[in-house]
Amino acid sequence: MDLKPFEENNSVSCRLTSQIPDVCKTEDCCLGIDEAGRGPVLGPMVYGICFCPVSKKEDLKDLKVADSKTLTEAERENLFEKLDEAISYIGWALHILSPNTISTSMLQRTKYNLNALSHDTAISLVQYALDSGVQLKEVYVDTVGPAEKYEDKLSQRFPGIQVTVRPKADSLFPVVSAASICAKVARDRVVKGWNFPEDLGEVDVNYGSGYPNDPKTKAWLLKYLDPVFGYPQFVRFSWSTAQSLLDTKAVAVHWDDDEEDGEKAAQRQNNRSMLSYFTASAGSSDHNPSHQTHRFFSERRLKSLDTL
Repeated sequence: MDLKPFEENNSVSCRLTSQIPDVCKTEDCCLGIDEAGRGPVLGPMVYGICFCPVSKKEDLKDLKVADSKTLTEAERENLFEKLDEAISYIGWALHILSPNTISTSMLQRTKYNLNALSHDTAISLVQYALDSGVQLKEVYVDTVGPAEKYEDKLSQRFPGIQVTVRPKADSLFPVVSAASICAKVARDRVVKGWNFPEDLGEVDVNYGSGYPNDPKTKAWLLKYLDPVFGYPQFVRFSWSTAQSLLDTKAVAVHWDDDEEDGEKAAQRQNNRSMLSYFTASAGSSDHNPSHQTHRFFSERRLKSLDTL
């Protein structure tokens, strides 16, 4: 599994794929879909598919794949290697959704919630398999939201394919278990080797499980919360845990709007308007020697201008 395409720019999403086995282009195939990392406030969410000929279902079962959450990291790595080595009849594909993609999607003006994002990602992976020539006849999915509605949605989108959506599908269908393992291994590797584009020095990697209720994760969020610019891109800033910390620990900002004068409104709150940071005071010097520029600006070589 080559993660370089994602590691080169982990602020955007990325698709990784195996080779398509020739047999999958000539025989009827089954495909499983599952994800890893839906709940954590840290790191990406990874969607995975795994597919093989229907005639090879028992061979897949003999590999003893299981729900990735019931396996140790070493067991998952070992099983992924077995899946990757069975290239003659097993294929896989992954879609890594960066924390930045997740949060900006959820907070954009037209809301795009996590369920919709998950559905669209799963659909795009099934479409990728079809476009690659895989002869899909059966699709098995671990549900997101009501299983019946999701099954109807996928059946309408892919007529002629038998779609089965079930809760805990990763423990019911080996092909979904295989997809679960692929997704979990990819997420674990990405999180472990995360490249922080921000200048944070030597980063403390003791961030626990990444889940919001983990004390280690909360401590890490507090440690790396910048009072002005918020979190590094490793954090899903749309999560309520992250937003609560921003509300209580970060600097309050008043944004100007059309309804009232922003500067006056900010003054009433004993605050400053955002626009005041871009306005030079009359007679002021270009640079205040006592003022130290924040790394956000210096890293991007940004400077204040008095005139255009």
